Amino acid sequence: MVSEQDFRRIALALEGTTEAPHFDRTAFKVERTYATLAADGASANLKLAIDEQELKCLLAPEAFAPVPNKWGQHGWTLARLAALDPDQLANALEMAWRHALPRKQARRPRRITR
Repeated sequence: MVSEQDFRRIALALEGTTEAPHFDRTAFKVERTYATLAADGASANLKLAIDEQELKCLLAPEAFAPVPNKWGQHGWTLARLAALDPDQLANALEMAWRHALPRKQARRPRRITR
């Protein structure tokens, strides 16, 4: 079982993460929001890839579920903190965090001059 304080500590330990109010929740973001924490501290929403969401929900249905609306169809996943251990939470947060990192611009191939 992890707490709201555990969630904050793990999320803020991920490089570049900032915390800010987001409607009735608290958002954690780098370039984009990757997680929001409910005001009661009992759950969080994490932005995962669809395949990551499916895997998390399959392996730990007591801890993870798609957010029950269109957001869930885009990978937003409900995480019940009381059903998670610190390693599970850290793994899920890191997955979400990676999707929020700045997109690197594609490098153009260098021309070799002779």
